[in-house]
Amino acid sequence: MTKDLITLAVAEHNDIADFKKELQDAFAIAVVNEFGSLPDGPIPSDEVLNNSISAPDSVVLRILRNGQKVGGAVLTINTENHHNSLDLFFLKVGQHGRGIGLEAWFAIEQKYPETITWQTHTPYFEKRNIHFYVNKCGFKIIEFFNKYHPDPNQPAQDDVPGGDGDAFQFEKIMRSVEGVAKGDHA
Repeated sequence: MTKDLITLAVAEHNDIADFKKELQDAFAIAVVNEFGSLPDGPIPSDEVLNNSISAPDSVVLRILRNGQKVGGAVLTINTENHHNSLDLFFLKVGQHGRGIGLEAWFAIEQKYPETITWQTHTPYFEKRNIHFYVNKCGFKIIEFFNKYHPDPNQPAQDDVPGGDGDAFQFEKIMRSVEGVAKGDHA
């Protein structure tokens, strides 16, 4: 049995509508599983997605399995301080459980070797994501946002049922700042 080839490609402008629909379909599964139904409109909202995709320093990537689109990611790449973020990450419906997400994450790490830290977040109810980021990818939970400690960078989570804003912030340290100061680029 041959191993699937997982690669990344920058999303083409004419692919953004499909990218958004596939991401919203993938995110909807977790919301329906947790809350029984979707609120009015997609999750994340078109507005949230458009803002993320068009933000300064954003990079929209397609995850490819043997050349076929199976998911995507929206990153914020800071070329000055190398503290980057994984803003959105998804696999198309039906692609989970094959190791594609982990291979894709490692491909992202390899694509941006100058990264000092990666940060990402996920809603509190998304236990599969928490497992993936912490146990598979090596992130650490660095903050828990909730009604007593709201995320100052995120408006109220009105597009998620419950809208309580409960979410985890994760960080993965790729290399120390001291090593960078000494010229270590490994």
